[in-house]
Amino acid sequence: KSERENAKAEIRKELEPLRQVAAAGSTLSEVASKAEPSVWFVRTLDEAGQPSVGSAFVVASDSDQTFMLTSYTTVRAATKRPGPQVTVRKGNQELRADLYTWEEGRDLALLIVAKGDIPKLNFAPRDPALRVGERVFAVSGLGSAGTAVTQGSVADVSANGIQHDAAVGQGFQGGPLVNSKGELLGVASRSFSPLGFSSDGVYFAVPIRAACDKVLRCPDDSVAGAGARR
Repeated sequence: KSERENAKAEIRKELEPLRQVAAAGSTLSEVASKAEPSVWFVRTLDEAGQPSVGSAFVVASDSDQTFMLTSYTTVRAATKRPGPQVTVRKGNQELRADLYTWEEGRDLALLIVAKGDIPKLNFAPRDPALRVGERVFAVSGLGSAGTAVTQGSVADVSANGIQHDAAVGQGFQGGPLVNSKGELLGVASRSFSPLGFSSDGVYFAVPIRAACDKVLRCPDDSVAGAGARR
């Protein structure tokens, strides 16, 4: 009986890594499912006329129009007049997007599209606070299921930014950084460097409430919707 119990314990120990992988896969699937209706793929041109891509996510929507946050880096050429057209795409649906306002220092831009009633992402609550080591997920609006997700861990949290190691490819910049519940933590960026330098394999996300300083008008401090700010 003792040998049998020891054998069971050994088997459970050997299976634990597989259980963790399965749990991680389940979480990724859930995050993708929750974020998918709100995350779109962004396409435009850069100053040299070459393709510039990224992602955007819905922060506010009424019956007539929708506001989406994205990366300033992606739409930088559109801040000049005349500038290239910006479009957002989900599946076979492609919409013209107008650049409404931006904040270059935080790599933030706000788009407006003439389509209403698109689901938005909710802000993560302040409590409990985001902790070092917590898992986070970067979401892109381009993927076979409507989104693609990468995961990583928080390396540091400050008022300047969320330092993390979730991979942020070009198609992910401007997309949301969310927790395992699909709640919005920040805006994924490849160029935001609040400390004045970048580190290989480590990125800084703009905390979502920092977008309320200049780009968004946030009516309360929890999970309420946001509007545009000029």
